[in-house]
This record gives sequence, C-alpha cells and structure tokens, in this order.
Amino acid sequence: MGTKPLIRSSAKLYEEDFALWTAETARLLREGRFKDIDVAHVAEEIEDMGNRDHRELFSRLRLIVHHLLKWQYQPEKRSRSWQSTVDLQRGEIRQLFRQSPSLRRTVPEMVPEVYRDAAKQASIETDLPEQSFPQECPYTPEQILDRDFLPGR
Repeated sequence: MGTKPLIRSSAKLYEEDFALWTAETARLLREGRFKDIDVAHVAEEIEDMGNRDHRELFSRLRLIVHHLLKWQYQPEKRSRSWQSTVDLQRGEIRQLFRQSPSLRRTVPEMVPEVYRDAAKQASIETDLPEQSFPQECPYTPEQILDRDFLPGR
C-alpha cells in the first residue's frame, strides 16, 4: 500500500482546510514523514491545546465563584440549582486536573481575575451593586475547589 502524496503544501492546507490538515498531519506523523510536516503550525496547535485547558479552568473557576457569591449574598434565593452548578464545575475541574495536574498550581494566580469577572456577573444577576462584594476574593483557592464548601453553611 503506497503513501498518498500531499494534495498541496501542508502550510497552505492549514489555511484552506483545517480538518483535512489535521488528518494529513496525523498521517504524516504515523508514517514518520517528519520532513513533510508543517512544524510551525503543529507547534501553534499544541500550544493552543494547552491554552484551551487554561481557558476552560478559568471559565469553570469563574462560574464557581459567581455562584458562591450569589449563595452568600442572596441567601433568601439559594437554590439546589446553584449548588448543583458549583458541584458540577468542581467535578469538571477535578477531571481537568487528572488529565493535566500542572494546572492546579495556576489556580491561585487566576483567582484575582476570576473574582473580578465573577463579582461583576453576580452584581448583574443579583441586582446588588458591585460595591456590595469585597474588593478581593473572599474565598481561598482551596475553598473554591473544596467539594463541600459553601459560604455561610
């Protein structure tokens, strides 16, 4: 069984048909045809995969903090839905940490920005002024990730 020739240059293919580029690049890798691989774009895509995990972690942390703030500052409106959202996001983060344990050490540096975004969103949803919430995140990274932590519980 012979190898199929490249339809067009790998770099050009990347720009024209990403799905085909990924299939073609995987084929070239499996065949050991490293000189034919579009190394610059492969490196870019690998980097982006790592960045995607960081974005996912940031988004999930923001959602947890957002719901923790609502839970704490609107106790009369607490719902199982809020609690379920927090639990689900924590579970997804645990799974992310199993796949990429090094992400865990990035949580403390993410918390300040996560908090600013979450406090803004909580203000919008609760109709409470942003000044109702502390200037800095009232929850430690450990509390944010703790399966059982809910403020004021």
